Amino acid sequence: MKKMNSKVLFITQGAVIAALYVVLTHVANAMGLASGAVQIRLSEILTVLPYFTPAAVPGLFIGCITANLTTGCAPWDIVFGSFATLLGAVGTYMLRKAPFWTAPLPPIAANTIIVPFVIANVYGDTHTIPYLMATVGAGEVIACGVLGTILVLSLKKHGNAIRWANYKRT
Repeated sequence: MKKMNSKVLFITQGAVIAALYVVLTHVANAMGLASGAVQIRLSEILTVLPYFTPAAVPGLFIGCITANLTTGCAPWDIVFGSFATLLGAVGTYMLRKAPFWTAPLPPIAANTIIVPFVIANVYGDTHTIPYLMATVGAGEVIACGVLGTILVLSLKKHGNAIRWANYKRT
């Protein structure tokens, strides 16, 4: 099989990750878990993918923007919620040489810090910021920490097949 051009591979990986993020967010939204004080976005499982490929960084960011637009989020939520995902993805990419269990830490931290302020200020949620940090943080621990770590362990066996650094430029 002919080797794929690295730019095509990067764009394809990013697009697939973005599409998966949108679909998983809509699944969580259908169950009432994609937004609000208590949220477990299934799409946040994918935030560990920058551990394997830098294409996941723009893919997650574009996927989050698209998901937030299509699920009816407020404009500030679209901006700052997507920024939290971007920040988490960049952090995970920066930890790609660290032990695998560090992969979910940046998205957990970014979302636990940023999203509660968005919920409180944009949606006028009457809960306190510490309460929102606890509930959003718990959802992130479940999605990124538990399920994301399971994904990392599953993909680690096949990491060389998806890791950007192992593709040869053509």
